[in-house]
Amino acid sequence: MYGLTPFERAFGIFDPFADLDSGFVKDGQRFSACRTDIREDDDKFVMESELPGFDKKDISIDISGSSLTLKAEHSENTDEKNGKYIRRERTFGSYQRSFDISGIDTEHITADYKNGILIMTLPKKKPDVPVTRRLEIQ
Repeated sequence: MYGLTPFERAFGIFDPFADLDSGFVKDGQRFSACRTDIREDDDKFVMESELPGFDKKDISIDISGSSLTLKAEHSENTDEKNGKYIRRERTFGSYQRSFDISGIDTEHITADYKNGILIMTLPKKKPDVPVTRRLEIQ
């Protein structure tokens, strides 16, 4: 029975949103963390993360054991062919966030990235059904 989210830990409920506003810092500037929504359906979880301005090639998703790590990195473009900047507000740096995915069928996780939104489908593991069989008496 799946009354709990896949982001639990043995010592209690892990809140995947607890570090949402943590962001990251580079050169004294604070970068905003990506916003993530997690929705539960009957047989899966759907995770939608905002990663605006990233190219698909700049995003990586790694699965190790019961942990899924989302990484994204903006590379600073040092090519200044169009003159010197008067003001630069676009930020460059990296972002990393991990989720506990125990209870997830990791072999069937899918990811799609369109218009700055990373959508991952995380199917729930099917519960183990006890095998029933009849033995023949010899």
